[in-house]
Amino acid sequence: MSTTISGIWFRIKYEKPVDWSQTYIICGNHTSNLDVSAISMAAKNNFCFIGKEELLDNMVLGFFFRTIDITVNRDSKMSSFRAFKAAAERLKDGISVVIFPEATIPLIYPPELSAFKNGAFRLAIELKIPILPVTSLDTWKILWNTGSQYGSRPGICDIFVHQPVETAHLALDDADTLRDEVYEIIKKKFDEHNH
Repeated sequence: MSTTISGIWFRIKYEKPVDWSQTYIICGNHTSNLDVSAISMAAKNNFCFIGKEELLDNMVLGFFFRTIDITVNRDSKMSSFRAFKAAAERLKDGISVVIFPEATIPLIYPPELSAFKNGAFRLAIELKIPILPVTSLDTWKILWNTGSQYGSRPGICDIFVHQPVETAHLALDDADTLRDEVYEIIKKKFDEHNH
């Protein structure tokens, strides 16, 4: 799979075949603006993204965030509440929701996984929706952040889709444990590939 105009390809591997008739909260690490494209190619069901409000000004992504996706002002608790309420409605309608639980692309190079916020995991437990972890292994090598600091280059981005993590048996008190479990799944795969 590729965005051939730019010379960027995506090589996607699945730990197990995914049942795309199910609804998921798709959680990916975030090291590049290519992560949005990567998950768009990896996911095979109806889905939307939760993304930062600034994406409304992005020439390409702005259209989607004004029409089908959900924006959030990271500095506003009310905005976060509204975004997660909107996400819950989409999930109840059978639409998967993509959330980057780091909430932003790390500024350090090479990137390391930042701490996960727990909103996605609380939502998953509340609605008994499985988490589908996705590790972007090396999108940062092809396009670092916006491309301004380290530039961009043609190449292959490797993406790994893990098996779903079930939440039906969990209580809200387990949200931090679930967050840490998904963090470790993604971090282990990312570190194996990059060290």
